[in-house]
Amino acid sequence: APSPTTAVPYMSVKCIDVRKNHHKTKWLMPWGPNHCEKIKDFDEALSRQIEANDIVFAVHIPLPSKEMSPWFQFMLFIMQLDIAFKMDNDLKENAEITLDVSLAYRDDVFDDWEEIAHAVELRKLKCTFGSPKTLDSEGRHYDCDFLPFMEIGSVAHKYYLINIRLPVNERKGINVGIGEIKDIRLVGIHQNGGFTKVWFAMKTFLTPSILIIMVWYWRRITLMTRAPVLLEKVIFALGISMTFINIPVEWFSIGFDWTWMLLFGDIRQGIFYAMLLSFWIIFCGEHMMDQNERNRLSGYWKQVGPIAVGSFCLFIFDMCERGVQLKNPFYSIWTTEVGTELAMAFIIVAGICLCLYFLFLCFMVFQVFRNISGKQSSLPAMSKARRLHYEGLIFRFKFLMLITLACAAMTVIFFIVSQVTEGHWKWGDITIQVNSAFFTGIYGMWNLYVFALMFLYAPSHKNYGEDQSNGDLGVNSGEELQLTTTITHVDGPTEVYKLARKEAQE
Repeated sequence: APSPTTAVPYMSVKCIDVRKNHHKTKWLMPWGPNHCEKIKDFDEALSRQIEANDIVFAVHIPLPSKEMSPWFQFMLFIMQLDIAFKMDNDLKENAEITLDVSLAYRDDVFDDWEEIAHAVELRKLKCTFGSPKTLDSEGRHYDCDFLPFMEIGSVAHKYYLINIRLPVNERKGINVGIGEIKDIRLVGIHQNGGFTKVWFAMKTFLTPSILIIMVWYWRRITLMTRAPVLLEKVIFALGISMTFINIPVEWFSIGFDWTWMLLFGDIRQGIFYAMLLSFWIIFCGEHMMDQNERNRLSGYWKQVGPIAVGSFCLFIFDMCERGVQLKNPFYSIWTTEVGTELAMAFIIVAGICLCLYFLFLCFMVFQVFRNISGKQSSLPAMSKARRLHYEGLIFRFKFLMLITLACAAMTVIFFIVSQVTEGHWKWGDITIQVNSAFFTGIYGMWNLYVFALMFLYAPSHKNYGEDQSNGDLGVNSGEELQLTTTITHVDGPTEVYKLARKEAQE
């Protein structure tokens, strides 16, 4: 697959708009047959006595002779201001810039522009100046941080137009002390159409695979004479959450203007992560030899609690950001002091919960391995057939535990890489070419892992005769002889589970 996203730089064009009720009359195009009257810079505006309120920064998306496509899925815009130093118009500390922004679309070059959104937004300027502020430094530019500008969850139209005004009101202190703004640049980031097609194809292929194994798995469980145990229920719930992510509802985003798809995708992924983390805890707990409270979800509230709290915090944070963007695409929670503190609080709480979770998980994995190793010391005293049987069980169980840890590690690395992906425009030339391989690889790994769990932990239909089961193997009739099989009474779903239970009782 090609790289997941593309970043396109746009330079705004300064248009003159001297009519009253600016916003309600017409849209200003930067180029083309109906382009606006332009000025090169603000010096020209001063010489022609054009006020700052009559200048509009216009950006057409995409660039000339190109068009946008629904396959791009989303558009994210970052703003960069070119601010020059002037002795008589210096940039104040903690300066705020007020933007009067409008967004419009059309699907044909001869159509009229239709408004999507209009808002007045505040952005904090964070700029540094490398040289001493003297007359010699006049004209040099500040080094300013990128500002979040806009995010749209669908690309349903071919052409978009952004008009930005910087209204000045000295009496109210609006856009005063923001330095001399030379230009406004935007960086537009959207998903690549080629990557979207590969992604959709994977989802379409994997959905029936997981559905079929889920039906097969649950049918195996219902054939048993006993009720399903906790581990079987949790594996089934994991399969449901995986199916929820897999169902390719994104196909509808090609034909419909569904701006909520980004938020919906976040919620789906959050449910799966919460389920996966909960499963790992319960999976270890159910195989711990000194665990007396088995087969009850209430026994895991200390471990599952932080996962629930962390997931809820991240959901609230997402609703505060992407939820509001459904109404106002220019909104960002990071633009105000309260919003930033609130967002940071949610992220920190979720981070602390994640740390607590990993401490629990590592502790439980350590205990499981220690107890299994302790059991191995009693194997030489067993008969040969029984010893080989339990050695096989322990080897397979340890292998599955290591695969689980590898899956967890890859998931953490995936998070880091995806963060770098979102931030690659900040660091100029630094790009990561393995992005698409990572996205598709991790997604495939989750599916394979869930598929393997249901396949390995489905109850066996095999039964062994009395003479065999009462012989060297030393297990009760009707009990299966594989790690992957489920025993016929309520003790638990696997031989290792049963082995551990016996040891705990002894």
